[in-house]
Amino acid sequence: MLRGRQRWRGMSRSPGRIRYESVTPLATETEVGELLHRRGWRTAFTVADQVDAWAALVSVIERGYGDDIYEYTNDLYCRNWLYEAWLLLDEHVVQIWTPRIKALDDQYKAATIDDDGQALDQFHRLPGPDLWWWRRHPRILTGDLGRSLHSAGAIGTDPDTA
Repeated sequence: MLRGRQRWRGMSRSPGRIRYESVTPLATETEVGELLHRRGWRTAFTVADQVDAWAALVSVIERGYGDDIYEYTNDLYCRNWLYEAWLLLDEHVVQIWTPRIKALDDQYKAATIDDDGQALDQFHRLPGPDLWWWRRHPRILTGDLGRSLHSAGAIGTDPDTA
């Protein structure tokens, strides 16, 4: 069985959050959710919960995310949870969910601009480089988020011309 980076390059151990000695694949999504909850996540999420949250966020970003910068950075954490869970999940669970997450990641990349995190870093300390979604911002800049990112030098598309 492959673990960590060997499973899928897009999801490997997050620096500083998962101790090496505790990176042992668990049998169920429930066990992973409970373990991550004990490690500081606010509840024992399931993979389905966080995939649904990632899908909802990607969908909103595609249309133009109008909430504020703090809500946006909070919303990005659903992808962090998936990243952390991947080391711990049983290989069978990983195989089931990877195509859906990869498709959502591709949608996110299409709806965002890679600026190496320069705009978001003005508002939120960026995590390690493996968490690539933190180094991108929405292509369509609208509402409070758009104003904040514009003020940090982000270049995007006006929602009326997208």
